[in-house]
Amino acid sequence: MNEYLQSIIDRDPAARSKLSIILTYPGVKAIFLYKIANFFSLAKFHLVAKIISQFARFLTGIEIHPGAKIGKNLFIDHGMGVVIGETSEIGKNVTIYHNVTLGGISPSINSDQQRNNKRHPTIMDNVVIGSGAQVLGPIIVGKNSKIGSNAVVTNDVPENAVMVGIPARNIGVSSEEFKPYAVTEETKKEKR
Repeated sequence: MNEYLQSIIDRDPAARSKLSIILTYPGVKAIFLYKIANFFSLAKFHLVAKIISQFARFLTGIEIHPGAKIGKNLFIDHGMGVVIGETSEIGKNVTIYHNVTLGGISPSINSDQQRNNKRHPTIMDNVVIGSGAQVLGPIIVGKNSKIGSNAVVTNDVPENAVMVGIPARNIGVSSEEFKPYAVTEETKKEKR
């Protein structure tokens, strides 16, 4: 827990103390409740898991399916409107801002054929996903990549990429240094 809280302090200049993070950050509450829901999901108590998930959504505005796989130190900043689908996989030290969807591409078409299939994205380690981004389908977002705000990503993303636009396109190489909003002056200059 201490490592997780410190990882948030390292990524959020607004974080004042570990106590304030525990008490006031909806992403922390959502992850805590997700872990409980995930426990019940793995134990095949799916209804209990979904009830906990929906309670977390009501409480935080963040919907994480109990079946998603989440690595260490996921930081959901602000959080309202975040949706993480059932077959999503998230690596270590990922940062997600508000209104992000890790979703499927055609959930209401042939639903029976999609059950028990990978239909949501895999997000590798150290990725930053800017507010409003939509990462859709069973794609892979490579390590250290940055997804700009409001980008729509429907294809695999290479490691260290900076993705912007609709549809998203790679505009540069991301540094391993944390950039909170994914696109910086350096990456804008590289593309000019």
